[in-house]
Amino acid sequence: MISWVIFALIAAFTLATADSISKKALRNTDEYVIAWVRQGYSLPFLAVAFFFIEIPTLDRTFWLTLLLMLPLEITAIILYVKAIKISPLSVTIPFLTLSPVFIILTAFLVLGELPDKSGLVGIILIAFGGYLLNIRATTNGILGPVKAIGKERGSIFMIGVALIYSITSTLGKVSIQHSSPIFFGFFYPFVLTIILTIILGSKGILNQVVSTPKIFIGIGLFISIMVMSHFIALSMTDVAYMISVKRFNLIFSVIYGRFLFREKNTGERLIGSLMMITGVISITLF
Repeated sequence: MISWVIFALIAAFTLATADSISKKALRNTDEYVIAWVRQGYSLPFLAVAFFFIEIPTLDRTFWLTLLLMLPLEITAIILYVKAIKISPLSVTIPFLTLSPVFIILTAFLVLGELPDKSGLVGIILIAFGGYLLNIRATTNGILGPVKAIGKERGSIFMIGVALIYSITSTLGKVSIQHSSPIFFGFFYPFVLTIILTIILGSKGILNQVVSTPKIFIGIGLFISIMVMSHFIALSMTDVAYMISVKRFNLIFSVIYGRFLFREKNTGERLIGSLMMITGVISITLF
């Protein structure tokens, strides 16, 4: 158990760090370019591990699952980058913690995985924590926070991302069951990069992927560590448990938002985030 938790926490920290660097880069860079950077610049680092493994036999299930994942993943990547561009990290990233809630259903339908009763407690805590993220809006009535979320487009985008990730994370486990964590950790970003290259080429902005290489290399490095840690942890435990622990990235993101971007009201958002984390712990450990 300890091993997969460590990998999941590494994934959480490196994802939050990549998000923070990406948000800085987005000040002067198109979001589609950053979406490409997060995949393309991770490939050289991922390729190092790829050379030390055998290429597994890929069956029909693997390819069908991949075809299902790709359009969903591309959509999630674009929405994710748009969200962190237009809204504070401390507002958008915590909504990713909703993904374990969605995963309870998708993992059961696809893999037959079902958390125990403590998962229900976790769901309630996560939902309440999400409500607390905009608690200042309660001056406008009991539905104030809900209205505040509706006005924050980045939050709406990230809720959509959480829903999509609940599907792709579950399908991702199917993919690694029919290949291997290390192989899929390289192959999947490679295919995504090809698709994003076509998209950027059609928009005439492909040349921008080399505009600030030092920053982009940093993003790629942290994303590569996140990807490998993610798929290794995913191969070791239930999808909902792994993704729940990975959502510790929201605490790191709130901290980055406060100290790097001087985001206001992070104290109240941290309270909401901690409530969501408590829910994650309930789902994962009890």
